[in-house]
Amino acid sequence: MIDGKTETERFKDIDFDAFGRRALDASMSANEKIGFPEAFRDGLTEVIWRDFQFKLPGLAERGAAILDIGCGCGPLPLKLLSESAALKQHVVLNDHANMLAQLPDGGVKIAGRFPDCSEAVRAAAPKGFDAIICYSVLQHVAAERNPFVFVDHALEMLKPGGRLLLGDIPNVSKLRRFLSSDAGIAHHKKYMKTEDAPDVPPFALHKDRLDDGFILGLLSHIRLAGFDAWIMPQPEALPLSTRREDIVAARP
Repeated sequence: MIDGKTETERFKDIDFDAFGRRALDASMSANEKIGFPEAFRDGLTEVIWRDFQFKLPGLAERGAAILDIGCGCGPLPLKLLSESAALKQHVVLNDHANMLAQLPDGGVKIAGRFPDCSEAVRAAAPKGFDAIICYSVLQHVAAERNPFVFVDHALEMLKPGGRLLLGDIPNVSKLRRFLSSDAGIAHHKKYMKTEDAPDVPPFALHKDRLDDGFILGLLSHIRLAGFDAWIMPQPEALPLSTRREDIVAARP
């Protein structure tokens, strides 16, 4: 069990440019470069990938066009490149140039902050994408820019039947519900190395954190734009599943 007091501080407030600097930091592991303590990602690539396959059927289609926004340089884009080769899929990877430089050859790499680079992304797959992965990215977008505009640009790139995974979204309301439970109190004490129970206000406005209002508002926004959308849980094997969830959107 990691020490939550130190790790929470070490991995907070990372923006797009900070991720670019981390990509070049030789003292960090690949998972640390993308903003995670090793304990939160080590050995979990297959669990996350199977979840991707369940939520994005396009990942199993021969010749599919796949976009990974904010792909990072961890094990997941490596898995995507490996799996896509056998299916002759067209993969487009987007992130900071320093992140993309850490990845092996394969796919089309487009450096830049999405959606500023959306024209280049669209040009790489003019017919659109069967699957778009945006995993553990939206919270960083929301801290710097309008996340609804970000999502709108991604939705526009879906083919009919294509799906967008907005995955690993932190939800402070979900966390608060968990920390109000017996299991959550025990987890908090162990994670934070304390005998004190968590301070969980029954009602609280969190101006700097995503909550139920944001998640449900985004879901409604996507549906009103003409897309189907669902809130979906993460696999329980993932250590942050008690406080994070996914949105899956599909173009009918």
